[in-house]
Amino acid sequence: MKQSTPSSSSSTTPERGFSYSRPYFEDLAGTALAHAKKLGATDAGAEASEGCGLSVSVRKGELENVERNRDKSLGVTVYIGQRRGNASTSDFSTKAIEQTVQAAYDIARFTAEDPFAALPDAADIVPEAEQRTDLDLFHPWSVTSEEAAQLALRCEAAALATSKRITNSEGAGVSAQQSHFFSAHTNGFRGGYASSRQSISVSPIASSPGKNGDMQRDAWYSSERDANALASPEVIGRYAAQRALSRLKSRKIATTQCPVLFESPLAAGLLGSFVQAISGGALYRKSSFLLDSLGKQVLPKHIDIMEDPFVIGGKGSSPFDEEGVRVKARQVVQAGRVQGYFLGSYSARKLGMKTTGNAGGSHNLVLSSRQTRPGDDLDAMLQKLGTGLFVTELMGSGVNYVTGDYSRGASGFWVERGRIAFPVQEITIAGNMKNMLKGIQAVGADTYTYGAKTVGSILLDRMKVAGS
Repeated sequence: MKQSTPSSSSSTTPERGFSYSRPYFEDLAGTALAHAKKLGATDAGAEASEGCGLSVSVRKGELENVERNRDKSLGVTVYIGQRRGNASTSDFSTKAIEQTVQAAYDIARFTAEDPFAALPDAADIVPEAEQRTDLDLFHPWSVTSEEAAQLALRCEAAALATSKRITNSEGAGVSAQQSHFFSAHTNGFRGGYASSRQSISVSPIASSPGKNGDMQRDAWYSSERDANALASPEVIGRYAAQRALSRLKSRKIATTQCPVLFESPLAAGLLGSFVQAISGGALYRKSSFLLDSLGKQVLPKHIDIMEDPFVIGGKGSSPFDEEGVRVKARQVVQAGRVQGYFLGSYSARKLGMKTTGNAGGSHNLVLSSRQTRPGDDLDAMLQKLGTGLFVTELMGSGVNYVTGDYSRGASGFWVERGRIAFPVQEITIAGNMKNMLKGIQAVGADTYTYGAKTVGSILLDRMKVAGS
């Protein structure tokens, strides 16, 4: 893959490509906290941040869009006893900062008291000296708009050259994004770091010949912190084209109940639904189908889920959570039993528990099965499926987190005796998340990292499939 070479930089020197330095952000936060104290705030927090990047899109061999983004913000939270107010500004002048702190203070004055509103406990905060600085999260990419356009054009051209049946394209794109921040609050926290995210994507359209020919689209992408780790544009383009071609001549199937195999990127969505169900907000609002699940068997005994915030270069890696709370590697699920929830300080207090360092969400998660063998690739998983549905695309967001009811539009392939028989579309799969989680039969060795979640394809014992 030939492209401009990005260089790595330590998170202690995040100024590369930015307009503002970390010391400048430290001064902004200090000014905000000092003014909050002057106004009479009990406690306060401030976070200064900056993001910038380049996004380029092409379609049918022509440049469509070139967009450069640069944004900045200072967010302030003020506490007056157990009343809290928030305000933000993109103006870094001293006058604007003082006005923003005043706005947050005024909001707090007229907000109802909340007995759980407070900064994280001092004992939970990670000291600056203990913060990990070796997570390798920042790889600025000095790609020009011309170079990015060439990468996108190569990606789309590879897709179009795969077959004469790839007749159109929804376009290809290249994105290079980076950001940094510094946060501090009056309970002693100080910290920040820089991070980056680069990507290449394409969405080709395949057509069958004839007057009433079928048309199908699919897409693929590669996303990494370091551009050197991206898949080549040609590989991305060809794979996206092959996916689109495989969907030609899709048909409906009769309504049935059968085993369902979720492709690994979609399996990460099942893991995401589980995480949401055992997260603090859903639990204290009693809007989860997994209430009071701590210590209980909610998945089969062969399933484990690990969380590790310290994966080098991981998309979910961080030296602390959004509140400056200490994070750690832990087993979320062991042998199917829930070992811990995902809690920030506020939700933990509401539940009478301790924060788990998950303000802002989960970190790098890995779902695995103790039964998975190295040879359990996709072909092996299709053999385990036997006769049933292999799902490669889902539509809609049909999960009721209160009841666990699950219903989504889907497309994929009908499988008979372990081999793909034909593509299917315009179907709906339905079940209940409680039963779906307990019905995990196998997890493939074909692991895929989608965002900060890593999992192989997941085979469920049975779901309802609504077709014709």
